[in-house]
This record gives sequence, C-alpha cells and structure tokens, in this order.
Amino acid sequence: MMPQLPLWQYVAVVAFLTYVGSVYVRRYVTWKKVESLGGESPRVTTRFIFGLDFPLHSTRAIVKNRALEFWEYIFSHTKTATDGNGSYTCELHILENERVIFSADPENIKAVLATQFQDFGKGEQFHSEWKDFLGNSIFTTDGQQWHDSRQLIRPMFIREKVADLPLIETHVHSLISLLGPGDGRMVMLNKLLSRFTLDAATHFLFGHSVGSLQAEQSEFATAFDEVQRVQSLESRLGPFRHLHSRRSFWESLRKMEAFIEPFITEASALSASELESKLSRSETFIHALAGHTRDRKVMRDQLTALLLAGRDSTAATMSWVFLELAKNPRVVEKLRAEIVDFLGDDGRPPSYQEIKDMKYLTYTINETLRLYPVVPFNVRCALTDTSLPRGGGMDGNDPVGCPSGTAFGYSSLVLHRRRDLYPPISEAFPYDPLEWVPDRWATWTPKAWNFIPFNGGPRICIGQQFAMVEMGYTIVRILQEFDQIIDYGNDRSMHADIILTPANGVKVGFVTHGEHGKKVGR
Repeated sequence: MMPQLPLWQYVAVVAFLTYVGSVYVRRYVTWKKVESLGGESPRVTTRFIFGLDFPLHSTRAIVKNRALEFWEYIFSHTKTATDGNGSYTCELHILENERVIFSADPENIKAVLATQFQDFGKGEQFHSEWKDFLGNSIFTTDGQQWHDSRQLIRPMFIREKVADLPLIETHVHSLISLLGPGDGRMVMLNKLLSRFTLDAATHFLFGHSVGSLQAEQSEFATAFDEVQRVQSLESRLGPFRHLHSRRSFWESLRKMEAFIEPFITEASALSASELESKLSRSETFIHALAGHTRDRKVMRDQLTALLLAGRDSTAATMSWVFLELAKNPRVVEKLRAEIVDFLGDDGRPPSYQEIKDMKYLTYTINETLRLYPVVPFNVRCALTDTSLPRGGGMDGNDPVGCPSGTAFGYSSLVLHRRRDLYPPISEAFPYDPLEWVPDRWATWTPKAWNFIPFNGGPRICIGQQFAMVEMGYTIVRILQEFDQIIDYGNDRSMHADIILTPANGVKVGFVTHGEHGKKVGR
C-alpha cells in the first residue's frame, strides 16, 4: 500500500519530475541542432545529475593549485564511442541546457581565434559576468565596440613607445636596489616584480609612476589581486557563483577604483590647450584617452584592462623566468656570456635592437612562456550557429556542432604540454618537452598554433612587443648586476587565477662575485 504523503510533497515531486523532463526535452532539441551542424564531441564524465559536480571539482582544483592536472584528467577521462582513450576536445552538459566545449586542439583553437574569428567572441554571458571588473574594455567586448577599443589603444604600442627604454631603466634601477647587496640574502622576488611592473605600467599609462618600489602601494595591489581571485573563482563556480559572497570583491573594487580615479580626474580637468601641450611634449595613454573622450567610465574601463595586462602578465612571466634561472645556473652563465658579447662588461644598458638580437635571451623568455603561458585558460562563445573543425565522430576527426551561445574553453597550458605535439626525443630533439630548456629553441621551432602565449588572430595581444622588451631589458640589467642566483627551495606548483603565477612565490638570493660585478646605475 502506497504511503500517504502531504499534498505539498506530491506537488514538489510532480514539479521536480516535470522540470527534469523539460530539461531533457530541451537537451534533445539542442542535440538535434548540434547534430545538424556537425555532431557532438566526447562527453566529460560527471557523477551527479545535470553535471553539477563539475563546477565544484573545477573550483577545488584551482584552490588546491591543481588546475593543470584537472584539465589533463578531463581530456583523459571522456566518454568516447571507441576505445575510451580520451580526446583533446570534449564537452560538458550542465544544468538545463548549458553546453561547454573544452579543447587543447590547435586546429580548433586556430578556428576560434583566426579562421572563424567572426563566428566566435567573448559573448554576452562573459561580458555580463566580467563587466563589474573590466567594464566595456578590450577584454570583454565584441564587434565594433571591441574594434574601437583596439584602435584607441593601438597608438600606444607603436615601436617608438615600445622602445622607450629610459622609462623602464628608471624602475629597473629601483628594483635592483631592493635585491640586496649581492651577498645572496633571500628576497621574495615575485612581490618585488609586481611592484616594479606596477610602477612601469603606471608610468607608461599615466605619465608618472605611483612609486610602489619606494613606498609599496599595498592596498591597491592587494585589492587588485582580490578582485581577480574572486572573479576567477566565480567564473569556475558556474551555477553556484551566486552562493559565493562578493563582499570582498566589492570592497576591493572600490579600493582599486579609488586608486585609478585621481588620474582620471587630473586628465579630465585639463583644458584642450593644456592637453595639447602635454601631448606635444610626451604622449601618455591617459592624455591620449582624454583627447578622445571625457567619459569617465570609458577611461576607467580601458585603464583597468591595461593595468591588468601591464602589471600582472609581465610580473608573472619574469617570476617564472627567475624561478627557473635559480634552478639552472648553466642558463644563467650562458645568458651572462651573451650579454657580455653584446654589451661588454662595463654595465652599458642594451638598446632596443640589441634586446631583439639576443637570441638566447629570446629563447629563455619563449621557453618560459611555453611551459608557463601567461593566461593558462581562456574562453570564447559561439556568436552564431557554426562548428569546430575537429573533435567529433568515432575517430575525433569530424566537425563539432556549435549552436549560437555555445561556450568554448581552451587551454594554452595544456596545449603547450602535449607531448604528442613535439618530435620524439632523439639526437635532433634531445630535451623532454616538459623540462625547461631554453637551448631547444636553437634547433626547434613550434608548428603554427602549437605555441600561443599571446593568443593569435585579430585579438592577439596588442602589448606583446612591449612585454617582450620590458622583460628582456629587465633580465639583462639584473644579470649585469649579479652573476649568481640562489634557489631557496622553490617549487614549480602553479596557481591559475586569471594569470598563471608561482603558487608559493619566488624565494631567491642574488650574488655578486669579486670586483667584476657591475652596479647598474650606481
């Protein structure tokens, strides 16, 4: 005999079953559309109804600094129609009708970023989720709005601006003064590099530095990091994001904006003649921006986006460079030998062209970007009904259907570490792809779309050359000052928020031997 249940329980059961039924009806409709556009890719294995366990596992992986392992697990544990060996393109179905495609396939990444650029963009959901932080900036918009932002920013990255080495030298001098007297005492280099790049970025953007190497701007830096942490966390929580408190996000956002606002106020208060006078003497981004618009929201959004790129990306990459240099003294010796070959041993600063011509220096930076790409995970969204070239079918070589609104997540971190995309280890390619060995670049060139540290296609990083020059110049000047780097037990664990950083910092010491060590700028 059936137990008697209260009416509200019957209603709840019927409502739940109706909801579940409607979900599967909507999923069936979507599946038919996907099939008409190309078909599905292998499914990500989930253990809870509607894939609700996935956001929790993803978030836990980020918190535990296991993001790479989590993505590799996804690609090796997908439901395939054949032997179950996995695929580098797979998909997740979550909640009612949300479908997310994950990929570390160069052909699919190439399609999304370049050959089918018009079909994919950031999308409305990404813009909605990130607008509080990055507003309507170059990183969150599509179409004409994105194009206008890029055209606005482009003049700041012409060669004359990128080659402004005296600007960088000012802050390198301050940085070196904090690295110790050359006796090997330990410093937390990642923190100093973040202060250095903040000073260089604000000087570049605002015309004068905030001087955080002289008096640490800890409130802004802490707030900026917290906003990124919460933003990144919530993007992975998916449907659970609304359960996470945003109190620290809003408090930090207010502090971040309070830091930027005085610069906007100062530039906005200039008359047309005063602005013209400033631009004629030395064009800075904020003055060029004020010449284009006095809309404070537009100015705030673009400045925030460029501060994120200018401060965090170069600081993170240089942190990884020096972490690896501390573990590889042979590379330090080769870099120092190249520097002496180009510049002599009198501590002369390098020119723009000399930085470009130092091959081993470029190898070192490229090798770091290969194993530790600045933005390890990125997203796009199908803006129209379209398809990806590969990932579907029995052998994974058929197209994958992407109805409008389909999310596409791709990982340069996984892509760069795919052993199958490298030659087999041999006399011609003697180095394990998962080891940090700059020498490999002397005889090896990655295939197109197998190495994308700055993305690719029309949205390729507009500040790529500035970042490479700033990093190259800084590395040269530090190695002119010191000839040994001590490793204080650093590990290579990775923390992946928006930017990939050493999870436990970079603890190193700098040593100068004898009289030959040159004191930069002293």
